[in-house]
Amino acid sequence: MLIDSHCHLQHFELDERRAALARARERGVEGFLIPAVRLAEADDLLAFCDSEPGVWCALGVHPHDAASWAPGDERRLLGLLAHPKAVAVGECGLDFFYDHAPRDVQEHVFRAQIAVALELDLPVVVHNRESNEAMMTILENPAYRGLKVDLHSFAGGLAMARRAVALGCWFGFSGMVTFPRADNVREVLPEIPRDRILVETDTPYLAPVPHRGKRNEPAWVVEVAERLALELGTTGDEVRATTTGNFFSLCRKAGAPKA
Repeated sequence: MLIDSHCHLQHFELDERRAALARARERGVEGFLIPAVRLAEADDLLAFCDSEPGVWCALGVHPHDAASWAPGDERRLLGLLAHPKAVAVGECGLDFFYDHAPRDVQEHVFRAQIAVALELDLPVVVHNRESNEAMMTILENPAYRGLKVDLHSFAGGLAMARRAVALGCWFGFSGMVTFPRADNVREVLPEIPRDRILVETDTPYLAPVPHRGKRNEPAWVVEVAERLALELGTTGDEVRATTTGNFFSLCRKAGAPKA
């Protein structure tokens, strides 16, 4: 079994979503986490997850959309996350590269979603770009001790990786691990405990070699896992087993029977 721990299938039309899932399942990918980027997506994502086995979602607000956060959204998010297929908070975090929302707003909305995750004992799926120090300052806050964090598509470098390991974070590795010039991604692998590694596609972005330039899809998480196996000096089967176990350790709600 293999799990794509981060795939934005909501960017596909419904028939394309189902076709992408079918192609992935043919390659042994049996679990999929779809992270929301805004609360307006929640009803569609929950309905889709209900219709498909092995498909879960994270619900939250991406830093690009942080300015859309409104009074009452924290309580609204708490209610949405009661659904059995909603197993994490996110995609949330900071993006100081595009700065689509003011940085102080991004930080406020990120902290609000962390509060929701802590209240419900759910993990957060975290986006971080050009915001390493601000990100770690927030995550290292003693008030957030015990927070379960998935640093998705990690590319934060060695210094950030070491700090995040000390916090017990999980690390999502995407198709970037296959990019010829992505040594900054591969060099952190020896620092990451094996029980904290996840594999993901970030569909429809970051298609791995040999699919660069195409719209990414969950079937290609196989290429990510194979490259990780090569870099870690282990087997593809071991990466599949380890990362699947890691996903269910992070998203414990996904492993529970449906209410």
